Amino acid sequence: MDPDIQFDLPISVAVPLVLICLALGAYMSAAETAVTGASRPRMHRLAQQGNHRATIVNGLLDRKDEAVSAVLLGNNVVNILSASLTTAVLTAIFGAAGVVYATIIVGILVVIFAEVMPKTWALLRADRVALLMAPSLVVTLAILGPPARTIAAVSRFFLGLLRVRVDRTPDAEEHADVLRGAIELHGQDLTDEAAPAEKAMLRSVLDLGEHTVSDVMTHRGAVVLIDADQPVAAIVDEILASPYTRIPVYRGEADNVVGVVHAKDLFRAVKAAGGTEDVKLDDVMTTPWFIPESTVLFDQLQAFRARHEHFAIVVDEYGALRGIVTLEDIIEEITGDIEDEHDAVKRGFVPREDGSVVCRGDVPIRDLNREFGWGLPEDVAITIAGLVLHEARRIPEVGQIYAFYGFRFEILKREGTRIAELRVMPPIDIQAG
Repeated sequence: MDPDIQFDLPISVAVPLVLICLALGAYMSAAETAVTGASRPRMHRLAQQGNHRATIVNGLLDRKDEAVSAVLLGNNVVNILSASLTTAVLTAIFGAAGVVYATIIVGILVVIFAEVMPKTWALLRADRVALLMAPSLVVTLAILGPPARTIAAVSRFFLGLLRVRVDRTPDAEEHADVLRGAIELHGQDLTDEAAPAEKAMLRSVLDLGEHTVSDVMTHRGAVVLIDADQPVAAIVDEILASPYTRIPVYRGEADNVVGVVHAKDLFRAVKAAGGTEDVKLDDVMTTPWFIPESTVLFDQLQAFRARHEHFAIVVDEYGALRGIVTLEDIIEEITGDIEDEHDAVKRGFVPREDGSVVCRGDVPIRDLNREFGWGLPEDVAITIAGLVLHEARRIPEVGQIYAFYGFRFEILKREGTRIAELRVMPPIDIQAG
């Protein structure tokens, strides 16, 4: 080619072409940010509600690598074209210095109007921008799809050589982390007083798959049991004195649970018989449902729903009684304590004005952590007394004070070798919080 031949483009033509290229570059930049920043859960929800554009966005998200490759390809092409057109015009006017002028002018225009502004807009309104651009993005992908697929394939090839994971499917842990992160962000910028409670409930739902029934059950020491060999009249008196409606029944020894009696069933039988003399407990009680203490809470919740039952007996690997778990226990794991007229008996702890908490020894550590925001370890013992015994390595005397994990534990009452009551003093910073 003759080096004296120059590309002569009138300014009246070049300027509109450059502006068109900048507009297309801005469109591509916004589209790239919108596709990468759009919320898949929200798009899925909108699509279920019949939003056609959300359905399109979901399709683009399923082909995210191809869509991003397409818009990046288009963005680079129009940016290079705008630079070339500007360079050609300014070189014709200013000679070699036109290259410098073109670089400065196009660089400023592209960075401000074709990159920063559209990407900032799309980043702040990713879902709206994605919905707005969805139809045009489909057309863009249809035009630039073939070269974009080639580019994506080449990119995956080189990433594979570098041993970089290139599949699109995140593992279960990544899914859980994304969901937990979204929960933590929930209500962060709002003044809604209910937001912390909502976040705690949402976290608890995810935790159902990580905790077992042993974390929420009523432990053996606090379980009300009925001896089946007693007269029915005595059993009626015990049930009336108990705050519970479903009570396990045993014969011989406590580990030999033979049934569960429901107060209403027993009282109906007594009323129908006109007294307790002709009532047989075996005819009233139901077959006990035994579950291992290692049962995951989510699985147990599903089992409660499938069996239409609210009550189960928890046993260890040897079949010994460990406690009981109810549907309410699992629901409270999600919602927090659901107090009724009997909860003062069940809670077993009382906060004091000095910041300490007086509690029974059989109170689960998990209940205290959730109630007061403490961080006592839950993996070394189940109850607060068990934690003190584990750390003290001995049976403490009444009045002794121990310090573990920044907390002080004062033994207030003992029943035999069992810690019946103690005072827990949390660290000063927790009290202040």
